[in-house]
Amino acid sequence: MRSTSTSKTTPHTGAGRVRGLAVLGAVAAAVFVWLVADLLFDADLIVRPGGGEPQRVGVIAVAAVSLIVSLLGWALLVVLERRAARGAKVWTVFAVSVLLLSLVGPFTSEAEALTKAALIGMHLVVAAVVIPAFLYSSTTRQQTAERLAGDAK
Repeated sequence: MRSTSTSKTTPHTGAGRVRGLAVLGAVAAAVFVWLVADLLFDADLIVRPGGGEPQRVGVIAVAAVSLIVSLLGWALLVVLERRAARGAKVWTVFAVSVLLLSLVGPFTSEAEALTKAALIGMHLVVAAVVIPAFLYSSTTRQQTAERLAGDAK
């Protein structure tokens, strides 16, 4: 028996939920790395960007930057999905490029090794949560899956 639904579904149904959870997960993951570094390993989490004044990397800054970067990534993906034939692919290349560029800061800043490791870890966990979740939720991916499902019928 076939049921019919009157609700409208679009290829990106559920994408907002997946992406929202990914943003929250990325923030939580970065904060977790900060907590482990600060509380368990007693890292000083002080950096001297460009050899300038020492700055402590606080948990609020970690959460805020993780949130902002994740939301900007989401916004860019939405624009690319609407404007580019391969929006998700373009976004993924861009996201990985941004990750690699973001690692320059921790690698080149004046900081203790443990602080550098924590900063690199924070960058990596945010990317590890956001990139696959956003790609999974991509309308391009869902449209391809729907097309393949239609071809199989």
